[in-house]
Amino acid sequence: MKNKVFEGVATALITPFTETGVDYSAFERLVEWQTESGVAALVVAGTTGEAPTLTDHEWEELCRVALGASGGRAKVIIGCGSNSTAAAAGRVKRAYSLGADAALAVTPYYNKASNEGLVSHYRALCGAADLPVIAYNVPSRTGVDLGVEALEDLVAIENFAGIKEASGSVARSAWLLSKFGDELPVYSGSDEVNFPILSIGGSGMISVLSNVFPAECVGLWLAASSGDISRARELSAVFYPFVAALFSVVNPIPVKTVMAHLGYCDEIFRLPLCAMGNEKREKLFREYEMAKSGSQRILHK
Repeated sequence: MKNKVFEGVATALITPFTETGVDYSAFERLVEWQTESGVAALVVAGTTGEAPTLTDHEWEELCRVALGASGGRAKVIIGCGSNSTAAAAGRVKRAYSLGADAALAVTPYYNKASNEGLVSHYRALCGAADLPVIAYNVPSRTGVDLGVEALEDLVAIENFAGIKEASGSVARSAWLLSKFGDELPVYSGSDEVNFPILSIGGSGMISVLSNVFPAECVGLWLAASSGDISRARELSAVFYPFVAALFSVVNPIPVKTVMAHLGYCDEIFRLPLCAMGNEKREKLFREYEMAKSGSQRILHK
């Protein structure tokens, strides 16, 4: 049985920017709010954090701020993915030296590696440092699917610590849980399927939604993990329209737009990402208000 890095909610944090760099003060406030809200883990410099646009210095400083501000109250998982195995392994080494609790590594994009290549890639990352490595499977972005054949080899590696499954397929997660059981912690990586994956034994969720609703997502996890399926289903249903709006254009544009609207950051993106149109923005804000009122009603009744 694998030792799980976390169980429950991990927030895939946005990265607040100024016109000239990273807004570390705003980032620290986000970390503080998230940890006070009870999330189990924080993912720094992932897709939602606009990782491809971060400099090495910014990446490292975000790690330092997250580790310092969280103060051990939540696990800190650092995005270390790259389509260069050597670069990703270097990031894993650096994350370990900084004191991270785990690394999250997306499948190598664009290269489109074979199963053998994927196994060799993750084997190299797991061998780079004594740090748990969670694989991130998101075929819609990478063009690569981390399949069962590769996972059969990877689960035998001691510090291969699970998979963030973002294919959007509940059937895929059910198959992984059935085949590997406790040897492969499965985390929902798509907010629209958080509830069904939790209800069939998922270890938690790595969430964009929890940037905006951390305590409410923790409530969803607690309901699902305690067997209160009715409450978990009701909470999940409240969030579905907002989740659809959160992904109406490419992530993290909508979630950062909402967070700026709420005063947690400036609405600044790094190209090639840019602001969303007014019609979708207005719908996003409407769905946010509906999700806020609906989730509070459920949690406080």
